[in-house]
Amino acid sequence: MTLKVALFEPEIPQNTGNIARLCAGTDVELILIGKLGFSLSDKYLKRAGLDYWEYVTLHKVDTLEQFFSQFPDNIYEYAFLSKFGEKYYTEIPLSDNIITIFGNESSGLPEMIRDRFMDRLYRIPMNDKIRSQNLSNSVAIVLYDILRRNNFGGLF
Repeated sequence: MTLKVALFEPEIPQNTGNIARLCAGTDVELILIGKLGFSLSDKYLKRAGLDYWEYVTLHKVDTLEQFFSQFPDNIYEYAFLSKFGEKYYTEIPLSDNIITIFGNESSGLPEMIRDRFMDRLYRIPMNDKIRSQNLSNSVAIVLYDILRRNNFGGLF
C-alpha cells in the first residue's frame, strides 16, 4: 500500500513540521498544495520537523489542477477530510494507493472540492463546541487509523 498525505495551503509552519515528522516516521509521502503560509526554510517549520526532513519524501505542487494531474484519481483513492463529511474517517476504503487530503487551518478545503468530491469527504467526530481539530492532530488520527487497518504496513 502506498499512502500519501496532502495539505492544501497549510498556514502554520509548526503544524506542517509536525506532520512532516509524522510522515518521516511512517514512510508516508507528504504533498503540499498551493500557496503556503510560510517559507519551506522557515525556522519554526524546521524546528517542528526537527532533523527528520531528510527522511521526508516531499512534493510541492502549485495548484489543485497540478495536484489532480500528477496524482490522478484513476490511480489514487482520494480521501478528503472535512467537517462537512457525512462518513467517518474510519470508513476510508483501503486501497493500493491512498491520498488523504486536508484543508488549511482557517478555512479547510475549498467549497469546489467539497462539492466535487462529496462522496469522498470524511470527518473526525467531535462535539459542536469547537470548529475543528488541530491540523497535525487530525492527520495523525487518520494516518494511524489507516496504518492500523493495514497492519501498520511493515512498520515496527
